[in-house]
Amino acid sequence: MQTINEIQDEIIAEFADIDDWMDRYAYIIDLGNALPPIDESYKTPEHLIEGCQSRVWLNAELLDNGTVEYTADSDAIIVKGIISLLIQVLNHHTPAEILDADLYFIDKIGLAEHLSPTRSNGLVAMLRQMKMYALAFKTRQDARSNAADSQNA
Repeated sequence: MQTINEIQDEIIAEFADIDDWMDRYAYIIDLGNALPPIDESYKTPEHLIEGCQSRVWLNAELLDNGTVEYTADSDAIIVKGIISLLIQVLNHHTPAEILDADLYFIDKIGLAEHLSPTRSNGLVAMLRQMKMYALAFKTRQDARSNAADSQNA
């Protein structure tokens, strides 16, 4: 399995081949269109990300192998592509890996500088929510580990 940095480096290489920002936006839209659909049961106010101009639903589950699986959807095509990029980088990594990740690809591909201020705020909100899920899962894992340690002591 690839590391978060290896995935980011691949994304940077893919975007390096696309010079024009209109073409980059088209690519981001294609990524959003390829995003697997989120279960309709997660399209609830509890799963809406606060701070986004458009509606973005995000769900995360801690899998049996200790990694996080994200699913998401948005009613805005560019935003759906952006969340797709974030999922591509963070999906199926441990909560600790997600929390420790430096998502340098956002600056390297010029994404932040080419988004409107409201979309930039939305990007920050999406990333914050993904990290909050990871923090909650890590806290749960640590609590279970500590409970097991105290039982074995």
